Amino acid sequence: MARGKITKRSIDVLIASSENDILWDDSIRGFGAKRTKSGAVSYVLQFRMGGRESKTRRYTIGSHGSPWSPSTARAEAERLFILVAQGTDPGEAERQRRREAVDLAFDNYADRFVDSCVGKGWKRLAEQGLRLHVKPVLGAKPLPRLVRSDIIAVMDRMPREQIGNIRNVFAVMRRLFRWAVGRGDIDRSPMEGMETPPAVTPRDRWLSDQELARVWLAAPHTHHCFGPIIRLLIVTGQRREEVSSLRWEEVDQVERMWTLPKERAKNGKSNQIPLNDLAVAVLDQVAGAAKWPRAGKLFATARGGAFTGYSKGKDKLVLLLSQDGGEPVPDWRLHDLRRTLATGFQRLGIRFEVTEAVLNHVGGSRAGVAGIYQRHDWKEEKQEALKLWNDHVSSAIQAATNALRAFPQPAPASDPTDRQDARANDASRNGEIQRRMVSNTRKVEKVPARRGRGRAGMKV
Repeated sequence: MARGKITKRSIDVLIASSENDILWDDSIRGFGAKRTKSGAVSYVLQFRMGGRESKTRRYTIGSHGSPWSPSTARAEAERLFILVAQGTDPGEAERQRRREAVDLAFDNYADRFVDSCVGKGWKRLAEQGLRLHVKPVLGAKPLPRLVRSDIIAVMDRMPREQIGNIRNVFAVMRRLFRWAVGRGDIDRSPMEGMETPPAVTPRDRWLSDQELARVWLAAPHTHHCFGPIIRLLIVTGQRREEVSSLRWEEVDQVERMWTLPKERAKNGKSNQIPLNDLAVAVLDQVAGAAKWPRAGKLFATARGGAFTGYSKGKDKLVLLLSQDGGEPVPDWRLHDLRRTLATGFQRLGIRFEVTEAVLNHVGGSRAGVAGIYQRHDWKEEKQEALKLWNDHVSSAIQAATNALRAFPQPAPASDPTDRQDARANDASRNGEIQRRMVSNTRKVEKVPARRGRGRAGMKV
């Protein structure tokens, strides 16, 4: 091992030599230049952490050439020795720097957090919130270097009127940083001590019987997927995504039962929803045959993807309601149909526990100790409740059909309202239902009775 001052001349001599050797600088102890078999030269730093008793460690500053020259490498060696004196291992510091630049970069870390999320609904919420609102602000900034002002910058960028969205993004970020703390990637969350954004004022909108019936009648005129989805939302009270992603494997035609798997439920709890006459007729219509398919999606796009055209479908539905000759319908959302069913159950005198069981709520009567020890599935009670709801909705639809003239009801194969007592194999019954629908939905004019008949004739 040679010793001398590391300069450009001494490095040129080292490169020209045929020996693999290290030239140690005589002014900075532990700073050296090492020649490899290929003739390349790299600058190294040799040091101990904790005195002579500790093991010697060697750290490579970099290869000779831009940006490392004898002068820049010497300056870096001096800086690194200061870190060693402070108890910092330069190798460990470099590994942490690289980890922060890649693994702990927020955009990369956020993707791994999304992959770890359990539940389709929560995963979708986290992915959208991070992609649309958080990543554009935080970018690739290392997770350990994020401070509260960075979080505030994210929240300030969001429109103030999106109260619910702000709370969702706040919840996603809080969960992400807690996950990071639990994994040991950061010591503390930058969101510690931050107040949760104010809660959204709970909606109290529910549709009246007349409004609900008008929505039912107008739904088939929107979209071949959106119409049945709306009708199933009305008669089952389930969540939008749970209905639109319905698969034939989940429904039992013989038992008239829909088993929602926990993987698709928002709360991760499976649920059994009895299918009343209206629901069965909607499924008959979608199947297009007396026997339902065994597998596949009910509401798939032309390319086989999941249906997502809620906004366009709702706009078309609102337009149709404004043209059906009825009173203006105040603003409403698809989720209000779920509240409408719950309110309807209350009006019909159905027990609160049964309502929660149908809606698959885990709070209220199913929370705490009751949720752990009370395992009754309320199957029979849910069947009775949804039958009562079926009859109530059917009556409302019949009343609306008699009042509105803009939307004649479709033929029995398309309209479950008049098919609940007539199955696909009963052709004579179907013909009678069709004649009854025509008489109910067209404008009729009474004319004098013919001779020999004891009742008034009907002239269309």
